[in-house]
Amino acid sequence: MSKKNSRKILLLPGDGIGPEVVSEVKKILNWFNSKKSLDFSFEEELIGGASIDVNKIPITDEVFYKSLESDAVILGACGGPKWDNLEFSKKPERALLKLRKELKLFANLRPAICFKQLVDSSTLKPEIVSGLDIMIVRELTGGIYFGEPRGIKPIENNQRQGINTHSYTTNEIHRIAKVAFDLAKKRKNKVTSCEKSNVMEAGVLWREEVQVIKDKEYKSVELNHMLADNCAMQLLRNPKQFDVILADNLFGDMLSDEAAMLTGSLGLLPSASLGAKDKNGKIRSLYEPVHGSAPDIANKNLANPIATILSLSMALRYSLDLDKEADQLDAAVQQVLDDGLRTKDILSKGKKEVTTTEMGDAIISKLK
Repeated sequence: MSKKNSRKILLLPGDGIGPEVVSEVKKILNWFNSKKSLDFSFEEELIGGASIDVNKIPITDEVFYKSLESDAVILGACGGPKWDNLEFSKKPERALLKLRKELKLFANLRPAICFKQLVDSSTLKPEIVSGLDIMIVRELTGGIYFGEPRGIKPIENNQRQGINTHSYTTNEIHRIAKVAFDLAKKRKNKVTSCEKSNVMEAGVLWREEVQVIKDKEYKSVELNHMLADNCAMQLLRNPKQFDVILADNLFGDMLSDEAAMLTGSLGLLPSASLGAKDKNGKIRSLYEPVHGSAPDIANKNLANPIATILSLSMALRYSLDLDKEADQLDAAVQQVLDDGLRTKDILSKGKKEVTTTEMGDAIISKLK
């Protein structure tokens, strides 16, 4: 469906449980259109393994150009064991890396929030995680995942050598640091920047340049520098000491996964990948749940759609200028959890188990 001058959303359900959870997002978009007279137009396209099966490549040029023209892209999940034996450059996950790089989505925002209704689902003691609300800001288009030279090559004595290059420039560090500081100003005014400046030159540069931006433009924001391995330990020891955590691509990847597990379930956590604002103030963006494709529960109506629904909420907030609707959607999720409805991944004693579609319907009923 599409309308002129409407807010264009591209849905990329992808693989595994992706189509099931994105389906619930579609229901919510339809609800907003019919009940709130909003103007979302959206279409679905193939990505990842689903695209490989039909088109022989993880993402087609047509889908890529549609993502360029959209106001927001919402992705389900990419990958699964079915495609594990493909060569590296043709794997489903390459589609996601291409979108991040070509759309210049350099900032990945991953909230780690422990919902009060699910404190007992965390593996940590309730007093450690109760009230937890951290935002991890991860640099997404630089560092060791994209650095050159890279590859595997033969060397002497029948050995092989794998090479990846970890590099950052001043500009790359400055722009991601600004995202973290700007977010901190809307939260608790505190940033913890993580690197390995004790053993890596790129880490020394990271620490120095983050400090430069703080001193020049964000004097009122508190900044702490922490070694990434210490941060990993502190996240388990005392996670509530953190507000905004800033990290490069590699450490941000690891720390955000660790923080996600503090909350009790990956099925609850959204993420946003954002680019820079263009001259019209529009930002390129991709929203996706933190969980993977979970092929073991695919097509069984068991998946938790909350992370994908909250990814839609982030899209409403950061890309579509609809803060009120984002707040409404967040509140609906909280009310459903208050009612004791749980998908299998977060089920506990005395709560009612619901399917993927029942969870989506329950959230819509709270919107009404």
